[in-house]
Amino acid sequence: MNIRTSHITVIFAKPFLLEGFADRQPAGEYRVDIDEERIEGISFLAYRRVAALIHLPKISAPQNSTQSVTMRPTEFDAMIAFDAR
Repeated sequence: MNIRTSHITVIFAKPFLLEGFADRQPAGEYRVDIDEERIEGISFLAYRRVAALIHLPKISAPQNSTQSVTMRPTEFDAMIAFDAR
């Protein structure tokens, strides 16, 4: 199984809710890592997304400290779509 990871920056215009968190995360700029798995057994090179990892600022921690939260690609897509509305 071949996994590749891409790193993107997402800017949320609105606060958003993450599964497993009671409070909304503030609007702003977030680093997101997207993991994709190579699809085997086809005649061309293709990948499917398997996970997204968003980096959130830690509350009551040293400045520039983050925590990483893994989410399903469908949850990430829903967050992006909600923010675009």
